[in-house]
Amino acid sequence: MTVPLPHPLRSDAVDNRERIVRAARTLFATEGLDVPMREIARHAGVGPATLYRRFPTKRTLVCEVFAEEVRACHAVVAEGLADPDPWRGFRRVIEKTCELHIHSLGFTEAFMAAYPDAMDFAADRAQMLGSLAELARRAQRTGDLRPDFVPDDLILLLQAHRGLHATSTATRQAASRRFAALMIQSFQTSPERTPLPPAPRPAPPRNT
Repeated sequence: MTVPLPHPLRSDAVDNRERIVRAARTLFATEGLDVPMREIARHAGVGPATLYRRFPTKRTLVCEVFAEEVRACHAVVAEGLADPDPWRGFRRVIEKTCELHIHSLGFTEAFMAAYPDAMDFAADRAQMLGSLAELARRAQRTGDLRPDFVPDDLILLLQAHRGLHATSTATRQAASRRFAALMIQSFQTSPERTPLPPAPRPAPPRNT
C-alpha cells in the first residue's frame, strides 16, 4: 500500500502559522501562559478557527513557542558540565539560566510546571535537573559548592526570580544579574566578597 505524502502548507498557511507563533511568544513573555487563545488569534490577525486548525490545543502552541528556549537551556547545562572547573561551570549555569528566564514569564511558568497543560516540559526539566545534580556533585567534591545544596534549589531560585518585575527590559536585566550574583554567593562554601553587579535604580513613584 502506498502511503500518501503529506501536502506542504500553502504560503498563506505558513504565514498564518508564523504570525500565530510570534504573537504567542510576545504575549506569553509579557503576560504568562494564562492569556486566552482568542487573544492570541486577535494579536496574530487571524480568526480563532485558523489558530485551532494550526494548533488544536494550547499545549501544542506552548511547546512550539518554547522549543528554542528548551534547546538553549539544554545547551547551558551541557556547557556547564563540559567546563573543567565545576564551580565555574555551575556559576555559568546559574547566570545563563537567569538570563534566559528574565525574557519570558511564560517560559518560566512552563519550565516549572506552573501551567498544567505544559507537562511536555517535564522530561526536559527532569533531564536538566539530573545534569545539574551531576555538576553540583562535582563542585561539591572540589569544596566550592556548599554540601547541603540540592538540585531543587534551582527551582526555588527560579520561583524567586520570577518575581522580578520592572517597567523596562534594562531594569529587569540589571535586577536579574544582581539576583544571580547574590544566589551564587549564597551557594558557595566560602563566598568571595567580589563586587556585585550594580543594583537597578527603582522606578520613580507615579504622580497621583
